[in-house]
Amino acid sequence: MDAVNAEDAPDAVRNVLIVDGANVVGSVPDGWWRDRRGAAVRLRDLLAGRGGDEEIVLVVEGAARGVGSVPGVRVDSAPGSGDDRIVELAAAYAERGCVVVTADRELRERVRAYGVECVGPRAVRPVN
Repeated sequence: MDAVNAEDAPDAVRNVLIVDGANVVGSVPDGWWRDRRGAAVRLRDLLAGRGGDEEIVLVVEGAARGVGSVPGVRVDSAPGSGDDRIVELAAAYAERGCVVVTADRELRERVRAYGVECVGPRAVRPVN
């Protein structure tokens, strides 16, 4: 697992938004299960269009691993459990002001132990 060093982040970035890719993609029944990688790419591109001064980290797992980063969104391919990677990132970035995007109740409890705020998928992906 890649180490996370929050001190390497640019000073201009105030907050980190960590997105549970599988959970957010799965929040809208648009056929994502037929092309998990394509769904992750579409979410990444949607996130890249947000603008702002936050650092966005999209955590992907399984069939979505290997999706590349783009300006404005760093894609982190979890080597195992996406939830475990999100907890690791949340712990590393908690002091910078971190928000995790997920509807997963267990994951929310795990990251809140580090004082991290959580929001649901609608915060980044409109529902049709």
